Amino acid sequence: MASEKKTSKNAAYDRLRAALKAQTTARAYLFYGEESYLRQTYVQQLQTLLIPKGSEDFNLHRLSGPRLTAQEVADAVEAMPMMAANTLVTVTDWDIFKLEEAQRSQLIELLEDIPEYCTLLFIYDTVAYKRDGKMKKLAAAIDKNVEVVEFQGQSRDALVRWLQKRFRALDHQIDLTTADYMLFYCGTMMDNLISEVSKVAAYAKAQQITTADIDAVAEPVLDARIFDMTNHISAGKYDRAAAVLGDLLRMQTEPIVILGAIGKELRRLYTARMAIDAGKDRFWLMELWQMRSDYPAKLLLQAARNVDHEWCKRSLTACQVLDRRMKSEKNIDREGELTKFVLELAQK
Repeated sequence: MASEKKTSKNAAYDRLRAALKAQTTARAYLFYGEESYLRQTYVQQLQTLLIPKGSEDFNLHRLSGPRLTAQEVADAVEAMPMMAANTLVTVTDWDIFKLEEAQRSQLIELLEDIPEYCTLLFIYDTVAYKRDGKMKKLAAAIDKNVEVVEFQGQSRDALVRWLQKRFRALDHQIDLTTADYMLFYCGTMMDNLISEVSKVAAYAKAQQITTADIDAVAEPVLDARIFDMTNHISAGKYDRAAAVLGDLLRMQTEPIVILGAIGKELRRLYTARMAIDAGKDRFWLMELWQMRSDYPAKLLLQAARNVDHEWCKRSLTACQVLDRRMKSEKNIDREGELTKFVLELAQK
């Protein structure tokens, strides 16, 4: 089962978990958020609870798309269950706050009178959920009748426990330090981590997973690659920094995307240098950058010891100048200018 989340940070998530445990669900839900794996896990749990196997064709109604109408949703909601006590209607990527007024009015009426046998579930997957407070009637109907659940990225502790459970299922073990490294290297989105866990477990020869196993077969996220690049620069390993940049360009990563990630890392490095100068610790950095683990904070402080305040300031300013040029100049050689910028960082 997916990992836990603190009540104080997401009360609706906790209510959903409690409802599933008690087998008493709300009449309507709205699921959204960056953690797609977790979101899909709870969609499946709702289906398992409400729809007996073998009755999906009669009682599970899946609707989707921007062209969907409120009448189509109403028809599905009002369809009586067959050979079961409940129905489940899932509506995916239907932006309810962009509906025309007549459609909104019909939806509001539906939300006010959902049959007891039906659970209506709105799922925002590829479409972002943006509540429009100006549509007061629809917003009020949602507040009154719909449990809106955001599936946020999980905490470090929850992700570590989840990683350990996934590896145990594949007859492997991973300790806390290595799990922290994997979260830094592969990112914290569970949907991506699933495939990376499978690759690492298949590759590892020993039961205990090591960082070498992760380095050998896992795919690092962009932030991890950019950290390596800036870390090599700050440590004076300029050939390695150039190699990382070359790899990213060969993978056809857009130069403006790489520059944006470099800018973010330079800002983090600058604040780490400021933390050292002011006598702050890694926990200050964690709070400032909302880090889920102290592992990246430790790495930042180590890297910041190799640069000074002025280097950070000059580098960040140069990055901002190039960012404006890339966005405003029509015929600029983005790859060439990015390569030149990285070399200039090295020279400084």
